[in-house]
Amino acid sequence: MPDSPAGPPAPPIPLAELLGREELGLRRIAGPEHADLLWVHTSEMADPYPYLLGGELLLTAGVQLADADTYVARLVQAGAAALGFGVAPVHDTVPAALVEACDRHGLPLLEVPPETRFTAVARAVWRLMAEARHRELRRVTRAQQALATAAARPDPVPAVLRQLAVQLEGRVALLTADGGVLHAAGGRSAPDVQTALARLARMVTPAVPSGGAGSAPGRKPSPSSATDTRGGTHLFAYALGGGQGLALALATPRRDLGDHTVAGIAVVLLSLLTAPHQGADAAGRSAALVRLLLGAAPQDVAPLLSDGDDWTVVHARRADGAPADPLNAGALGAALGSALSDVDRETVRVLIPGRHEAVGPQPGWTLGVSGPAPVTALPDADTQASRALGHAEATRTPLTAHRPGIGGLAGLIPADRAEAHARALLAPLTEPLADTLRCWLSLHGSWDRTAVALKVHRNTVRQRIARCATLLDMDLDDMDVRTELWFALRDRRPSPR
Repeated sequence: MPDSPAGPPAPPIPLAELLGREELGLRRIAGPEHADLLWVHTSEMADPYPYLLGGELLLTAGVQLADADTYVARLVQAGAAALGFGVAPVHDTVPAALVEACDRHGLPLLEVPPETRFTAVARAVWRLMAEARHRELRRVTRAQQALATAAARPDPVPAVLRQLAVQLEGRVALLTADGGVLHAAGGRSAPDVQTALARLARMVTPAVPSGGAGSAPGRKPSPSSATDTRGGTHLFAYALGGGQGLALALATPRRDLGDHTVAGIAVVLLSLLTAPHQGADAAGRSAALVRLLLGAAPQDVAPLLSDGDDWTVVHARRADGAPADPLNAGALGAALGSALSDVDRETVRVLIPGRHEAVGPQPGWTLGVSGPAPVTALPDADTQASRALGHAEATRTPLTAHRPGIGGLAGLIPADRAEAHARALLAPLTEPLADTLRCWLSLHGSWDRTAVALKVHRNTVRQRIARCATLLDMDLDDMDVRTELWFALRDRRPSPR
């Protein structure tokens, strides 16, 4: 088949769509029902093979038709999609030998009636191609908008993959250079498909040589994409930018013209979402970590991370209960204006330079925000953020910020004396019991909300509060008792963890 110098101008047109144009009067009289048309060509040559690109609907009146079998065999060899034979003025009917040859070689044969001009058939095909092109452009535009919306979600990387799986109706996965799956979406693939995708991922993201970044001297650069097939499944792998050694792998039942564009959009988004933070702030974080590991005090390295004196700690959990991971933790940190994020089990912790007034609700997340604290008091701020997050989950609010104690009567007592009294009063309680009592009082004695905040059963809350009442020898239904305990719990510093 001759090589095509350029791709087709639009998605292929199913033969059935052309036959559905009743004004043309076309009728399939031989060959298979299904074919995809890419072009229209008219020729009366005895052998048009050298002039065909493949995928054509070839129109002829059979002026030089001599050996029907050889003629059809050459068309099939050239990759023609279908043959349209015009009845009159050369032939009154379609030659029986041509019908037999098309059936034998599997080439669709259309009868073009005398009243239908070849130009009308060509015009109809080009019109169908223009309509298909517009449909494909609209599909790609909708896919681009859907992927961009997914990238703005709290879990951008999994959300983009899920949306890409919907758009391409297949299996998508984010793979490491050794074929490990970080995230995946869509239906499960057969084992041989998974193996083939891992191989493609290794092709486009070779392992970085030890001793330095980049390729080894003299090594050929890796391709940016690779393809394969398994049965009727089309496989693709695309290298992501950002130096993370990641690849986007796709397994789809078909490959439409706009799918490459849709996949390319996803590659760009995923490259941005998975790329590490760069620049002077990254250098500052590295220097701070090195100095901490070498024994520097936190207050000495804090200026490398922030120009200000105050810090805010944010604790966050996914509102849908899904687990957090470093990728969506980094995305949340970026949304809050900080590159300092960490994942502790299902909780994301973000350290933000500055005061918490700048922190706002984040779609898809439940946040607990500490009060401003110097670097030496970050453990206390971490505790505040944890309690605020529990309160937010218990009250089903997207964000709860720590509220410092109000002055008034409590402010008349010196802080050191207040703390000493609090420790003496609460001495019988263990740290878990004190935390339960504090949470229960902050939620106005609600068993259910306290259970939600602490992630324990409501009976556990009842047992702990009863235990607190016994150890303290106090009536916790008494408002005066509750008030004194609340002030004590507020003034008592938690034990170091």
